[in-house]
Amino acid sequence: MTGTPGALMPPRRRLSSSEHGEGPYVWRFSRLDRTLHLMVIVSFYALLVTGIPLLFAHSRWAQSAIGLLGGVETAGLIHRLGAILTFTYLFLHLGAILTGALRAPDRRSYFLGPNSMIPNAKDWRDLKQMFRYFRGKADIPRFDRFSYMEKFEYWGVFWGVAIMGLSGLLMWFPEFFAQFIPGWGFNVATILHGREALLALGVIFTIHFYNINLRPEKFPLDVVIFTGRATVGYMKEEHPLEYERLVSEGRLESRIAPETPESAYRGWALLGFMALAIGMFLVLFVVVAALA
Repeated sequence: MTGTPGALMPPRRRLSSSEHGEGPYVWRFSRLDRTLHLMVIVSFYALLVTGIPLLFAHSRWAQSAIGLLGGVETAGLIHRLGAILTFTYLFLHLGAILTGALRAPDRRSYFLGPNSMIPNAKDWRDLKQMFRYFRGKADIPRFDRFSYMEKFEYWGVFWGVAIMGLSGLLMWFPEFFAQFIPGWGFNVATILHGREALLALGVIFTIHFYNINLRPEKFPLDVVIFTGRATVGYMKEEHPLEYERLVSEGRLESRIAPETPESAYRGWALLGFMALAIGMFLVLFVVVAALA
């Protein structure tokens, strides 16, 4: 197979970069991938919106935010529900990895191949080439299924869940953990929990938002993680090596997807813009509180 199956379709007048370019559409993310990402978003915002105001309880905006949430007790309940959702998607994802490894015909390729999130030598070469590209001394790297930045953010979630999850459990069940941990351990957990929350807020609402939505190639947003599909034109630009591998292996036909329904696209685009807006407002409020 040497070409793109199906007739080329004209680009739709849609804002998402995954909806631009020549067709047809190609499945990029599975239903499980999209569901887990949605769980990440819901839990992350639930935790931030209820947790960040506590770090800046002296600020008027923080007090107003807690009031809008129904008070400290309600905010605490929402925060714990967000924590439960976080552990849920973590164990679902780990279960999916284990199941995939057991079913994989080649486990080495499963963990080290082009579809893996484990960093490899190519990611290091791509990173160095990207810095040369910034200086005008090289072409932009050609990425496979996942770029080095996507892998960096993926492992950042694991780091954040580990720090936030463990420290949060200590504060949630102090009587139980006090049997094994000295008192100063809870002070350390409290500090780590708050500082990691600020780090997560900064990384997600600056690096992640810029890389996924705000850089020129993506602006103003990209909803591929919500719809699960992108045009062939998008794949050629963002993940050319994956596209070329699908074509050379004759697997592109099996990945052809229907066009994103207009109602679904509008809903996911609205969610994307809402997430951007809430994130930017949180960053603004935190900066104002820190400088006050």
